[in-house]
Amino acid sequence: MSGNTTMTTRILVADDEPAIRESLTYALRREGFDVTEVGDGDAALTEGRRGSYDLVVLDVLMPGQSGMDVCRALRAESDVPIVMLTAKDAEVDRVLGLELGADDYVTKPFSIAEMLSRVRAILRRRELDRSAAGSLTRVIGELRVDLARHEVAIGETPIHLTPSEFKVLALLAEEPGRVFSRRQIMEHLWASIYVGDERACDVHISSLRRKIEENASNPQRILTVRGVGYKLAAS
Repeated sequence: MSGNTTMTTRILVADDEPAIRESLTYALRREGFDVTEVGDGDAALTEGRRGSYDLVVLDVLMPGQSGMDVCRALRAESDVPIVMLTAKDAEVDRVLGLELGADDYVTKPFSIAEMLSRVRAILRRRELDRSAAGSLTRVIGELRVDLARHEVAIGETPIHLTPSEFKVLALLAEEPGRVFSRRQIMEHLWASIYVGDERACDVHISSLRRKIEENASNPQRILTVRGVGYKLAAS
């Protein structure tokens, strides 16, 4: 990324390990990002609410409030992209983080180059979302997906989705009836060929179903195609 595109891009880094926090902050600043760093969950939440950030990096385990708590609180108030960091490689952490609305999940130890690549991918996806054409709206039965306003409704009832959930639904809504593989969905979600664990796709789908299906255990809108992936019912 050139300096022209990143100088005003603000990133909040919250991690209680000084070595990780400082090295990541240094690398991001070298890329031209405006970075604020904090070392505990309480400060992360305060700063996250105070500042107008383009991306937030949260360590899962911090003094004060945990990264999960901060993620939950920020996501209830904002659609800012959130990347979770953890020293654990536990599936439960990954699933919980994604369900709370995190956009990406990075397990320590990680390379700075990989982290920068993930940050760029999320910010690039964000920019593409913002530049979506005019008043594009997809209507599938009672489901309405407004691509420009990032709004979803079923009938007259608005449905609140996380940025990642919206991104997945928007992809499925582009071609109702078409089956998308887990890899295709994750590549679209991250705007990158690096998709990490494709099982994360199932987490997003499960979250979506809880919000747009009358009965998430018997979905009628987002259908599973065994051995392939998922599709949005055409009507």
